[in-house]
Amino acid sequence: MIAFLDASAVIYAVEGTAAWAEALKQQLRQLAMADPASAGSLQLATSRLSWLECRVGPLRRRDAEALARFDAVFLHPDLEWVELSPAVVERATLLRAEHNLRTPDALQAASCLQLGADAVMVTGDAGFQRVPTLRLALVNGGQGPE
Repeated sequence: MIAFLDASAVIYAVEGTAAWAEALKQQLRQLAMADPASAGSLQLATSRLSWLECRVGPLRRRDAEALARFDAVFLHPDLEWVELSPAVVERATLLRAEHNLRTPDALQAASCLQLGADAVMVTGDAGFQRVPTLRLALVNGGQGPE
């Protein structure tokens, strides 16, 4: 199984409240255990768009420490990258047209779908439920990230 990390999931892990970070960890543990063939391990994937979205806040705040924490996540050697290839952009265009998604959300959904049937999008954004072909693992840490 592949857990595709939407930007919100990475933000919860790096800057969210303890409740959100724990909710994300729990969701990832559940996904790892749901696939007996994986022996409790889980492949993580993300897109360049998640990388962009996660770095904007720290850059705006000029928060070098937070930026370094995000970069450490994205530099993990086992992280699989989904590039915004022509195929991903074409799929995103169709998703945006069919499900009225915002462009960034359509690109994220298409990136996850590009990984195949074993991919699950890990996100805190329930709006992705509009895409029936997208497997979702919604993270809910209570009142919302800080």
